[in-house]
Amino acid sequence: MTGWIIAFGIAILAMAALCFIGRIPRVTREIVAAALLVGLAGYAWQGHPGLAGAPRQVAAEKEAQFDEKLAERRRSLAERYGPAGQWLIMSDSYGRRGLTKEAANILLSGLKQTPEDANLWLGMGNALVAHADGVVAPAADYAYRQALRLDPEGPAPRYFYGLALAQAGQLDAARKQWLPLAQSAPEGSKIKAELQANIARIDAMLAMDAASR
Repeated sequence: MTGWIIAFGIAILAMAALCFIGRIPRVTREIVAAALLVGLAGYAWQGHPGLAGAPRQVAAEKEAQFDEKLAERRRSLAERYGPAGQWLIMSDSYGRRGLTKEAANILLSGLKQTPEDANLWLGMGNALVAHADGVVAPAADYAYRQALRLDPEGPAPRYFYGLALAQAGQLDAARKQWLPLAQSAPEGSKIKAELQANIARIDAMLAMDAASR
């Protein structure tokens, strides 16, 4: 718990210092806030605040920046079996090798066969964001919206669309996707706790940005 308090406190202090001391332009504040949010999200996934410090080993260079934890979260919230699962498994295999264009093309082939599959549209959105290095381009935005249209009650489209928006600096838009999902998630569930924490960080950063104007 102490680790979380320290991490969150550092993020708030950093944002305050940049706004009030560094006097960064208003147009860049959302991008800076998004970077801090992504850092905290990474700490939530990868960090171990309860463990003692230890020397860090230098990791070998990776051939591809494929996020296995993100793929596993998608599988837990959406597909596992059936036609969509097969296409997504093939797409992931290309993504692991850094072949993001090929990963998206695989899903395009799947959508030509089953254009009304929400999971394939969701995978396409994620693949296009990965190919654009985190940018939610119009094609990716369209893919996420198609997933939402086809599966309006499912948790996966809102979760990943919100995540992509947050990473791209669109914090208010990300909050609008996450808030209904957090409200409908089962009490005591991990996803509810995660979303509530993310929304609280967004609220704090948006409030700080508003106060600095």
